[in-house]
Amino acid sequence: MITAMRPLLDIDDLSLELRRDTQWNPILHQISFSLHEGETLGIVGESGSGKSVTALSVMQLLNSKIARYPSGRILFHHRQDHNPIDILKAPETVMQTLRGNQIGMIFQEPMTSLNPVIRCGEQITEQILLHNKIDEKEAKERVLSLFDEVRLPRPTQIFGSYPHELSGGQKQRIMIAMAMSCNPKLLIADEPTTALDVTIQKNILELIRNLQEKHGMGVLFITHDLGVVAEIADRTIVMYKGNIVEENTVRNIFLNPKHAYTKQLIACRPSMTTRLKKLPQVADFDGNTDVDMQQVLDQLTISPEERKTTLNTIYSGDKIIRINNLNKVYKVRKRKIFERQQYFHALHDISLDIYEGETLGLVGESGCGKTTLGRSMLRLIEPTSGDVFYRGRNLVQLPNSEMRKMRKEMQIILQDPYSSLNQRLTIGEALLEPMRVHGILSNDNERKKRVIELLERVSLNESHFYRYPHEFSGGQRQRISIARALAVNPKFIICDESVSALDVSVQAQVLNLLNELKAEYHFTYIFISHDFSVVKFMSDRIAVMQQGVIVETGEADALCANPQTEYAKKLISAIPKGIVG
Repeated sequence: MITAMRPLLDIDDLSLELRRDTQWNPILHQISFSLHEGETLGIVGESGSGKSVTALSVMQLLNSKIARYPSGRILFHHRQDHNPIDILKAPETVMQTLRGNQIGMIFQEPMTSLNPVIRCGEQITEQILLHNKIDEKEAKERVLSLFDEVRLPRPTQIFGSYPHELSGGQKQRIMIAMAMSCNPKLLIADEPTTALDVTIQKNILELIRNLQEKHGMGVLFITHDLGVVAEIADRTIVMYKGNIVEENTVRNIFLNPKHAYTKQLIACRPSMTTRLKKLPQVADFDGNTDVDMQQVLDQLTISPEERKTTLNTIYSGDKIIRINNLNKVYKVRKRKIFERQQYFHALHDISLDIYEGETLGLVGESGCGKTTLGRSMLRLIEPTSGDVFYRGRNLVQLPNSEMRKMRKEMQIILQDPYSSLNQRLTIGEALLEPMRVHGILSNDNERKKRVIELLERVSLNESHFYRYPHEFSGGQRQRISIARALAVNPKFIICDESVSALDVSVQAQVLNLLNELKAEYHFTYIFISHDFSVVKFMSDRIAVMQQGVIVETGEADALCANPQTEYAKKLISAIPKGIVG
């Protein structure tokens, strides 16, 4: 990375308040930090710590009707021979010349940031034409050059593609190309790798690092994952409840964290080397600054003897699921009338057994077939061929009326709880509905009592029964999805990327909850994820998928310590490791 030299961004004594109803709530508390040219500054913290609103303040994208700044300055050194611009005092006309031109931003969710009805190339062309005096032909050439620079395949084809036709990693590269389109001096990356699989995440981090070195930008990189920060940043600031609690080089943050919150945030990440009974949670320590985190981890560590006993108990029992030669084939849409029909094999002769009480981890990159396998097992997607036996009954051959009854025993927790919950139903109604369908309990009074018990079991309360999905945080919505799955008393649950979009501390809470519920209700899980470290923490056994095929299976700890296939080695090597002393 380029050695930091001249100042680029100075935030001094910045306070922010946001209005909710008639009250102004403090969000940022007199924070101060600087960023220099050619430097990457990581901002890390949990959801709600103030990371994203800091970035939005630099871009002045917060509505002035709901946001105000009681104190502070945001100084942007747009030209070294001029006085810096105080962004908080700059008129909107000045900000329009800065946004997308001298300050670029990569947003967390590219699908909602890109216009779904405009082709990708046209969206970037529009921005280039807005800030540069060139014609459309030159602008298009610039876009195609950017697509090459961000390593997008088939630039011409992608120029004419709509966002929904691209993968998550490709859409994120489009966002990077858009942010880079006018050669900004400052690049703000707000959670640019969240929910991407580890290999794509690694590629995106390398891409941002290479672009920074080539163009000499300053980069403000926002994330909840200290492991990601270690891969890309020169310095890091740690934010907690609107305050900067620690600032240091990345190496010192990892090897010698000073603040208790930083230590706890590091400990929340699942380990690839140690097996714990549960993950530490920031909330467990309630601000205790004297806690010895290594002592906490030692107390939570599972011994090899305990692990052996657990596995022997599981694998001496019965198999709850048997999958034999399962296939799923899709027709590829023809682009020309007389074109020969092509087929895509999403699943190739999958055969797999799952034991009662087991957690089977299913890991692989996006598009490898994990979700297709999970949904095919439940016949949410109809398999092309093969068999799925649940307690000896072949689900593939069941009539639809019988399969609907079986769904009471087999549930799925989806990746995005916001889109999987009906926005027009209160949480209480969303949980009552499946209970009514399957005849759980005799009347709605009894069902309501049961729903409230379930909400309390997932660390919510009775008042949440009457609220709507948009009133909850991501972690709370995921707990609601878990409670909805529990409402019909299932025995087998598929967790499909159910923690991939959560920050590390909330992720730890949900993972611990899933394990507690498994022990309490004797569930069998399939845990689907692209994150090997999370899968290892949750799983008794792991199956690795690549291009619709299971390429390796094994006991979780043994597979992670000594993977046999090159593909598994590749996935494990892509995990952000942090810094080792």
